[in-house]
Amino acid sequence: MRFACLNIPMLKIIFFDVEDYEHDFLKNACEGKYDCTLLESSLNDMTELGEDMASADVISCFTTSRVSKEMLQKFTNLKLIALRSVGFNHVDIDYCKEKNIAVETTPNYGNKSVAEFAFGLMLDVSRNISRAYNDLAQEVVNPHLSMGFELGGKTLGIVGLGAIGAEMARLAYGFDMNIIGYDIKVNPALVEKYNVKYETFDTLLEESDIISLHAPLTKDNFHLFNEESINKMKTGAIIINTARGELIDSQALYKALTNGKIKAAGLDVLEFEESLSSPDALIDINRLSDYSLKKTILNTRLLRLENVIITPHIAYDTTEAVARILHTTMDNITAFAHGEIKNNVVK
Repeated sequence: MRFACLNIPMLKIIFFDVEDYEHDFLKNACEGKYDCTLLESSLNDMTELGEDMASADVISCFTTSRVSKEMLQKFTNLKLIALRSVGFNHVDIDYCKEKNIAVETTPNYGNKSVAEFAFGLMLDVSRNISRAYNDLAQEVVNPHLSMGFELGGKTLGIVGLGAIGAEMARLAYGFDMNIIGYDIKVNPALVEKYNVKYETFDTLLEESDIISLHAPLTKDNFHLFNEESINKMKTGAIIINTARGELIDSQALYKALTNGKIKAAGLDVLEFEESLSSPDALIDINRLSDYSLKKTILNTRLLRLENVIITPHIAYDTTEAVARILHTTMDNITAFAHGEIKNNVVK
């Protein structure tokens, strides 16, 4: 895809959500080529933009920045959003399409990283590893409380069998698990290699001992796991989510975890996860919507449950995956500077 009207001597780029380990790479990659600004802060913190920042041609951010229409309207010259993520549900795509703003992602950077982390959560929850550690730290040793179960012979339901879900199937096959898959299309290679059995969503709910989510967030699958669908799950099943928090209705999940419908959960993502992963999100409580406040309360209550493990959206976070993210981001920007759009999600 070509971007015919691009003719800019030096792109002005603002990088948000920049971690210490990203700083030197991005600075060196931009030096002498682009007018770039590196900011540790999230785009969410930008209540006002100075004229210099508002005139940026390109912004780059992680999923912690909510790229809303209201925020995008503050940029007067924006042509590209270079995401340092594969997901893009935090961006107002409709507005970008209306204003001819390209949105580029970094696909396939963390297939192994995310799948391995999801499997780690599954092992932790099934064997009560974190609980046993926390008990021991409090000088409590009670083998009965930490009794778990073997994964071999259990049925794993994988929701979303793209690159990450496929890697999850490979790992599960190595543990002698039965694998049920739910996706909009069948991948014959997964059936042949790992004996994946594709089923309807309801069948997956009814037959899975453990369910792991690896689907992107869309308008159609928002709260895919709600009170109705959770009630169809096998009583005592486990749920693992390293995809997007909004795939699960937090209220329904909390209810199921406290009444025994769901035995345990391993969660790397939550609805309005900023309330836990970024404490600054709560500094100005008046900026939060009723929805955000309610989710913050639910997240705090989920965090207190003994049958839940919550991590701050770090399943992707390996040295290998981060390196791929940074290289792909700069490749995307370089191509864009030469009139080509790569990995664009605005169609």
